[in-house]
Amino acid sequence: MRGAYLGELEELVLLHVGILYPEAYGVSVMDEIEKQAGRSLNISAVHSVLTRLEEKGFLKSKMSDPTDERGGRRKRIFLLTAAGKRALENSNELRNQLYSQIPRIALQFSH
Repeated sequence: MRGAYLGELEELVLLHVGILYPEAYGVSVMDEIEKQAGRSLNISAVHSVLTRLEEKGFLKSKMSDPTDERGGRRKRIFLLTAAGKRALENSNELRNQLYSQIPRIALQFSH
């Protein structure tokens, strides 16, 4: 597995691949990120991240059956791997540990 570090956009894409199981493909991931996170990405950026995550071993892909709606073309479907699940768990755990260390007073603001 190449590089266990998970960047912010990689984490966002990885989370959405999990959310969209078993129908996560480039356009569905892009649309769901915009819907849930309010981030507008172009399809090339999404495909680039999906490819990078697959190279790191966090995702695997397979081709779907051809569909009439796509003129007989197939989609590349992405699925989390065990390493991808671990990367998300580690990221979530680190974020929660760091957040819990912030003194309460640092989070209190007067209006």
